[in-house]
Amino acid sequence: MIQKLDILVLSAHPDDAELCCSGTVAAMVAAGKKVGFVDFTQGELGTRGTAELRLQEAEASARVLGLSVRDNLGMRDGFFKVDEEHILQLVAKIRQYQPDIVLANAVDDRHPDHGRAAQLVKEAFFLSGLRRVETRLEGTLQQEWRPRQLFHYIQSNYIQPDVVVDITDHWETKMASIRAFGSQFHDPNSKEPETFISSDRFMKFIESRAREWGQSIGVTYGEGFTVSKQIGVKSLSDLL
Repeated sequence: MIQKLDILVLSAHPDDAELCCSGTVAAMVAAGKKVGFVDFTQGELGTRGTAELRLQEAEASARVLGLSVRDNLGMRDGFFKVDEEHILQLVAKIRQYQPDIVLANAVDDRHPDHGRAAQLVKEAFFLSGLRRVETRLEGTLQQEWRPRQLFHYIQSNYIQPDVVVDITDHWETKMASIRAFGSQFHDPNSKEPETFISSDRFMKFIESRAREWGQSIGVTYGEGFTVSKQIGVKSLSDLL
């Protein structure tokens, strides 16, 4: 069954989107847009927590953000590939949700899954618009669908954004969605090994990055994105 969304967020791991674009998502939901997340993996290779717990945390975060849907494709964390099988999985989801906008992982990052996920989305984004690429949902042949725009959020590695979104009014919602992943982020009472993202320094980095991009557009907090194709407007006033 088609469940039309305005925005579909595709991420390698549960919590990727929360860290990098949940403020933008919260703003769009507040504006009445329907937003859904599709996570590729359960993050089962993560040092802290378990795959089962990550799924529970993902659902808790979805409630915080007011998502219309959250799916998990069950791909292998660390080992999914940019191949026909995985591309067609994404094509089927894009056609199921028919988004106008897709948000995806950073085109390059310290975690190899992130850049690979970006490439996977790029290929599925194009192929989902070809009618001779066949996919089925519950046995029914799907119609082709190509979203209007693909944006990549920015993760650990610094990439100069093409677009910065003001998320100042939605900062607390963003942070609440991140805190929903209690097993993964800073908890002074946790007995599990410390990781790159579980330190207090990492959370300060998330805030400082948002403040940096906010400052660049004259607001308190921002989230940055790169574009996959040129953005067109009918008037310069549309950019004000």
